[in-house]
Order: sequence, then structure tokens, then C-alpha cells
Amino acid sequence: MNLNKQFWTEEDGKEFQKYLLSLSKGEKSIAFEQKIANTKLSCIAVPSKQVQKIASEIAKGNFISFLNLWLWDNLTSTFIIGRLICRIKNFDTLKIYLDKYAEKVDNWASCDVLKFDVNKENQDNIFSLAEEYLTSPLPFKRRIGVIIFFDFLKNDEFIDRIFNNIKNLFNEEEYYVNMAVSWLLCEMFIKHKQKTIEFLKQNKVNAFTLAKTISKCQDSFRISKEDKSFLKTLKTR
Repeated sequence: MNLNKQFWTEEDGKEFQKYLLSLSKGEKSIAFEQKIANTKLSCIAVPSKQVQKIASEIAKGNFISFLNLWLWDNLTSTFIIGRLICRIKNFDTLKIYLDKYAEKVDNWASCDVLKFDVNKENQDNIFSLAEEYLTSPLPFKRRIGVIIFFDFLKNDEFIDRIFNNIKNLFNEEEYYVNMAVSWLLCEMFIKHKQKTIEFLKQNKVNAFTLAKTISKCQDSFRISKEDKSFLKTLKTR
């Protein structure tokens, strides 16, 4: 199928969904994807490398026209939509599409596919958007807020602000939000170890998030045995 288009029609959208179905890995993979993603959306289990390739090809054309179809037929479609939204350069336009996307997602995988090109021109706007999402009543919109912070871990000027936002999630009860925070804290431990240690020692995360953070750190090959032993001592507090 030709994916490099200057204008996408509804008929193109129907053809596109048939094309995606032809790439499915089959019933076993579909059942596994449905179980892991825990989504109400249909799953068709298209390989992730194929999804990346498709999104890249669509992006060569007028991908905004593709986005305007909002092909929310299955989980794979949402992955492609999410990847394309992240390619939008203008922040105001990005926010329009991401807001709608964040209102619709019902699973962690559609959140985690998002990766933003953060630069000096857009970093303040994108960070503020993450903070806005953290106040949403929608759990997966809050998870997207946490996921955005991953794109700021190399920028030292935002680290303290990330910690402050994590602290504000102390009373978070949603599993998928707490798990995202745990994953984020593990990455912060790797990249900003001393600050993360001080943060964890000051009881600024809830017990569930702390336990999951320690567990993720224990599984990481990028953390030393000595640091893993130290982290275990935090469980007893």
C-alpha cells in the first residue's frame, strides 16, 4: 500500500486497516497482546518494527491528513497515531492532537509509545504540558504526563522539577500511573543517583511505588550490586 500521501480519504483509511490486518502475526500473538496491553481495543499484533516503518513512511507525506481520520480501530492504529503525533513540530498543533489522543487512550502501551523531540524551543511548553496532564482525572492521561518526563532526564535543569512532580503523586492510587513513576525513578537512579537516593530516603513516594522502584532497579544491569544492596535497605523503613 502507498503510505506516502498528500491527502488521506476515508476510503484510504479503510484500505489502511485492511493492510494492517494483513501484517498480523496471528491468533497466538493477538491473544498475548490483548492480555498484556489490557485494552478494550481490538488487537491485531503487528510487529513493532513494522509499526515503526509504517509510521515513518506515512510521515514522509501529509501525516496530519492521516491523523485527521482518527483511525481508532485497533491497538496498532493507536501506536501509529501516537508516533505521528510526536513528529508534530509546532507546539500548539501538537497539543491539540495530543490532548485528543490522551483523552482516548485506555492502556499503558499507547502511552509508552510516545517519545518527544524535546529542544530548547519547546522544552518549557512540553514540560508544562506534562505537569498539566498529571492533574487529569484520567489515569492514562496522567501516565502520559509521567512518560513525557523521560525525555527530560538528560537535562539537569529539569531534574528537581521532576522530583517535585513525583512528590505530588504520593497519594496516587492507579496501578499504571504508579508503575510509570517506578520506571521513571529507576532511570533517575541510573542517571542521577545521589539526588534519587536522597529523594527516596525522604519518604516522598508511596510504599507501592517505592517497592516497584527497588524491584526495577534490582532487575537492571546498569546498577551495581552495591547499589542494589543499599536499595534493599529502604524496604525496611
